[in-house]
Amino acid sequence: MRHITTNDTPPPTIRGIADHSWQERGLCHGLPVKEIDELFFHAARDRAAIDAAKAICGNCPVKKACFDYALDNEIRQGMWGGLTEDERRPWHARVNKRLDYSRVKAAFEGRDVHLSDAERDAVTRHAYVRGWSPERLAYALRLDLDWARDLMRNAAHAVADRDRYWGQVDQAEAAADEYVEDEAAEDAASTVQVPRQAQTHALIAALRKAA
Repeated sequence: MRHITTNDTPPPTIRGIADHSWQERGLCHGLPVKEIDELFFHAARDRAAIDAAKAICGNCPVKKACFDYALDNEIRQGMWGGLTEDERRPWHARVNKRLDYSRVKAAFEGRDVHLSDAERDAVTRHAYVRGWSPERLAYALRLDLDWARDLMRNAAHAVADRDRYWGQVDQAEAAADEYVEDEAAEDAASTVQVPRQAQTHALIAALRKAA
């Protein structure tokens, strides 16, 4: 059967995990192996090599893709994305807290991207608000179905708690409670119990006074 779609959204510029085509557009592509080793895998404190490599990376059109590739694949040696090993070390340390919405958007568009924990949470919450099923989330993020159900339950509680805090407890909280009840009826054994936040007028007044 032939399917007709009106989705003419251009593909995102972000690349997938297994897509190395960006490397062909790098300014370092085609350089002799010996020169690459000297410049991008230089000896410690070799300022001349570091400056020469940074000059190349500074004008490279795929510098960000190069940087993301090093983070996603835990490559800690050499210069990637214009940053040395020492300069990338803090990024490697907090890579799971990275929140890049271009990557979140790419995940919604079906790209196979490496998401951090924070980016995965953002995708899950947006998916819940959009009314996605756990099966669709599992397919999009390539997860086990039970894991996707757990993520959606947590997202339901997170959205309900957020709306309760801001005084919007009507439709969003009811939808979250309904979703959790339906999931519990389907699979009560794997229900994740998340304590709900109790917001009272006295507590809010006390917090305002303390602030």
